[in-house]
Amino acid sequence: MSQLLESHIVQLLLEKDERAISLLYDHYADTLYGVALKVTKDEELAKDVLQESLVKVWNNSTSYDARKAKLFTWLFRITRNTAIDKLRGLKNKVEKEIQLEVSHVYTIGENSYRPELLDMKQHVNALEEKYQTVLDALFFQGMTQQEASEALDVPLGTVKSRLKIGLRELRKVFGTQALIMMVMLGS
Repeated sequence: MSQLLESHIVQLLLEKDERAISLLYDHYADTLYGVALKVTKDEELAKDVLQESLVKVWNNSTSYDARKAKLFTWLFRITRNTAIDKLRGLKNKVEKEIQLEVSHVYTIGENSYRPELLDMKQHVNALEEKYQTVLDALFFQGMTQQEASEALDVPLGTVKSRLKIGLRELRKVFGTQALIMMVMLGS
């Protein structure tokens, strides 16, 4: 590219003349697309990066300083940084998304919806008090079995037995959903 053409493009950018974008596109788009593609390794993403880069060039045209860098170097840096930022944004988005299709969490389907299980704590209160206190400590207060043993001042084996009996009693009334609901409520 000739120095004269580069100076002309810079002047048009500084004047916010839209012809500058056409000239930039005609003379630099293929190379800048190649830069974006090399970073993103995705054709559609590289096209988006090129477009965003040209918008940034237009919006920040007054920040270009010919004494610090040639026009192409400035365009290259903007495009490369835009591509890197785009990849980081996508990576963060993917990390934050919940991957439902690979979830190992048990979900209760519509067919297994049972209104009587919605207020599990009320149903726990129908049990004998010794079972209530253990279930309450483990599932509603979030204690471990050892912590419940110490807090209730009963042996660990007794906590385990009362847990087993309490859950068995709930299963008699509500089926296996009771255990699932207890675990869900406790978490």
